[in-house]
Amino acid sequence: MELDGALGAVGEFGRSQRRLAAFLVLLQVYVACQSMLIVLVGAVPQYHINQEEIPASRDELAKHTQFTDNFTSIVTEWYLIKQEAYKVSLVSSLFFAGLLIGNIAFGPLSDKLGRKPVYLSGLFFDVIFGYAAAFAPSYEIFAMSRFIVGIMNGGMSLVSFVLTQEYVGKSFWSFTGSLTNLTFAVGIAVYALLGYYIRQWRYLAFVSNCPGIFFFLLSLLLPESPRWLYSQGNTIEAERVLQYLALGNGKERLTIKLKPCAGTMKTDESAPNVLSLVKHPVLRWRTVILMYIWYVCSLVYYGLTLNAGELGGNLYLNVALYGLVEVPAFPLCMFFIEKPWSGRRKTMTSFLIFAGFACIITMLLPENAGLFFSPTSLALCGKMTVSAAFNIVYIYTSELYPTVLSILSI
Repeated sequence: MELDGALGAVGEFGRSQRRLAAFLVLLQVYVACQSMLIVLVGAVPQYHINQEEIPASRDELAKHTQFTDNFTSIVTEWYLIKQEAYKVSLVSSLFFAGLLIGNIAFGPLSDKLGRKPVYLSGLFFDVIFGYAAAFAPSYEIFAMSRFIVGIMNGGMSLVSFVLTQEYVGKSFWSFTGSLTNLTFAVGIAVYALLGYYIRQWRYLAFVSNCPGIFFFLLSLLLPESPRWLYSQGNTIEAERVLQYLALGNGKERLTIKLKPCAGTMKTDESAPNVLSLVKHPVLRWRTVILMYIWYVCSLVYYGLTLNAGELGGNLYLNVALYGLVEVPAFPLCMFFIEKPWSGRRKTMTSFLIFAGFACIITMLLPENAGLFFSPTSLALCGKMTVSAAFNIVYIYTSELYPTVLSILSI
């Protein structure tokens, strides 16, 4: 039988898949803490310089600067204010540059070497360099550690998302995809709560990184993706994984025999790679359009999230709200994308338009416009709708490409 038929016989979302999916979905709490670390670790407290002329050297700046807030950050550690203030944004840029590299590199690697080994390697080094950042003796080492964490965090979370999708049947992809993104949003709020109780930045970075050890050790027990094994022509191992899932689903007597994968029987054709996304006209236009949508969603989503530290009021409440405001977006996604009159494309377009207008209007409103029409309220609405669009583009992208190309396109 074909793989999709075998998954139907095993159970598309049985007890085994629910346990595996729940574990990988909870991993997003750790991913969120690492992604949003700089929002609190790089927060700028109130300070006072007790002389009119700004000191030129860091040592002189340290002598004449007093921080008045009750938390520490890399700003208070290395006096990243005035002419040194750009270094906080530089760390954030380095992290997201690493995220880009990780997303580009880990997809082809996981296609070649397998989902599980690439995912485990990324998670392992994510944890190692997360601790390196927490104990960094200098700004330079901290910045380099965050760059490497970005590479590992971006690549590892991408492969874990694909692994989650490939454990379950296609009819549950939208559900598990939405649940993954929902948990990331909750993870932002969890990180804000940790920051509220842990005001020392090194302790906060250390505690935020500790769940990674738990996830790594338990990840050693994960099976390889049956879809990847099948696409590589390894039907025997794919059958073993499916048999393992069947046993967990209470189907002990089920015997699974897979047909050879059609793609692996064509030995005269080269294996799918990144160039496959642009060779065919239809895939080429899809790729160009989706790349732009991914760029827009990422820019607006992370721009609004990282800006939470710049808003007035309680820093920790702002960060938590920017996470929790995403929660209503996912039931909305699940409702609209499954309706025949809206679907993926129309729903995503509507959310992107609403997010764009919300962000534009925030620039035109005065600060005292009232609670419901304040720039902050509209920015939160923009964050909710762009996160909804982001969630849909994750699901939509994986569905628009053949299985062997899906991870290359995400």
